[in-house]
Amino acid sequence: MLRLIEIVLPEDEKEDLERLLTRDGLPVLGVWIEPMLGIWERPVGGVWKKTFTERQILVKLLVSTAESEDVIDRLEKRFRRAEGCRLVVLPVAASLPRLGLVEEEPEAKTPPEEKPKKKSRRIGREELYADIAYTTGLSRIYVFMVILSSIVAAIGVLRDNVAVIIGAMVIAPLLGPNVSFSLATILGDGSLARRALKANLVGIVTAIAISYLLGSILYVDPTTPEIASRTVVGLGEVALALASGSAGALAFTTGVSATLIGVMVAVALLPPLVTFGLLMGSGHESLAWGAMLLFVANFISVNLSGVATFLAQGIRPLGWLEAERAKRASIVAIALWVLMLAVLVVIILRSQPISI
Repeated sequence: MLRLIEIVLPEDEKEDLERLLTRDGLPVLGVWIEPMLGIWERPVGGVWKKTFTERQILVKLLVSTAESEDVIDRLEKRFRRAEGCRLVVLPVAASLPRLGLVEEEPEAKTPPEEKPKKKSRRIGREELYADIAYTTGLSRIYVFMVILSSIVAAIGVLRDNVAVIIGAMVIAPLLGPNVSFSLATILGDGSLARRALKANLVGIVTAIAISYLLGSILYVDPTTPEIASRTVVGLGEVALALASGSAGALAFTTGVSATLIGVMVAVALLPPLVTFGLLMGSGHESLAWGAMLLFVANFISVNLSGVATFLAQGIRPLGWLEAERAKRASIVAIALWVLMLAVLVVIILRSQPISI
């Protein structure tokens, strides 16, 4: 895969850019530089206008996805204080003539100690952040989708209809907030973490409220297989949630569609929540808390595996100060998730026979 990096720079930064490309060996596949005589700007609430404060250049860099993070980091370190600097990353569907990417070439025979570190095929950190942050916003559409998915899931559970339950998972928007919280932990980003927690909390409360309302007005049979199966927590459910969280993180880091992966995360989170609300609304409190225990176990597992996957992918902040803060946050978060999961597993094993 390829990425096109566009960066606007003052014209007097051109020599530094050329040194970065030639002397420092910036790993790019192609470079185009165009003059810019002015920039169109629009103040908040104002109208578009063209300014001619300084001659600037538009630089376009074609890079492989594996090298994009390194290129972006080096450009940001060098030019982030340049006046009017703006960097944009675009995905490239195709490029003609075709390019032979570095990672596809056979490796040279070099001593083991001299072999370069193999590049990951994941997308760059900033591109990943933009993708995930976009799915985290708390909006009316998000709340409406949670309401719809909760209604559909409740109907599927009550009718013991697996196809309807899967349909609810397709529209449930639960992947974004959970993966966002894992990424915020890795980057030490408090703002993103708060947004993710807020979206998660609103989604959880909304799903419980809707299913509680449905449970209070509809007949709920706790012996229905789709309900009964979610009042008992087994190690298999924990393993499913761990796999779902890891798959969700990997889907974002590889730049592929996360829609189907979102179904896995929704399967682990939404049905137990809906089952809890239905049972509470119908007066089956003791069984309802079994469904809540299943949800808590799945929620912890999804976030733990998401953090572990991002760590394994080598995602780190750019600055050393941010990296140290993020490292401490990651250690604390993983320790807490592991501790809570261990406590829940002990509760599961002590309260009932092992269920796989």
